[in-house]
Amino acid sequence: MILKPDAVARGLVGEILARFERKGLSFVAVDLRTLDDATLRAHYAEHAGKPFLEPLVALMSSGPSLLAVLEGPGEDTVGIVRNLLGATDPASAAPGTIRGDLGLALPANLVHGSDSPATAAAEIARFFPALG
Repeated sequence: MILKPDAVARGLVGEILARFERKGLSFVAVDLRTLDDATLRAHYAEHAGKPFLEPLVALMSSGPSLLAVLEGPGEDTVGIVRNLLGATDPASAAPGTIRGDLGLALPANLVHGSDSPATAAAEIARFFPALG
């Protein structure tokens, strides 16, 4: 999970992390860092050539992000996290979700969450190689 620079700049880190904790998720690893261009392009490789990639890379490299590995009490941590995040576009995210309650507009939608266990494993290896 990544709290994007817009979440950090708006002072929403505590609010967002608290929502994960209230849901029963725990933090295995957390790191605050500014992501470089090469790392971001590897992270968003599936979006190469799409029109939203450049604004997204610009946003994601504009300041520090909080990267975290979450662990849940059950089998479907990825599903739990994605439900808490809400729809990608804050304009269509349901109230009660992080993006629905706190998001403004794309690409500044506050958070990134892995979309599958396989993606989560790859992202953990990319951002937290010592956990590998």
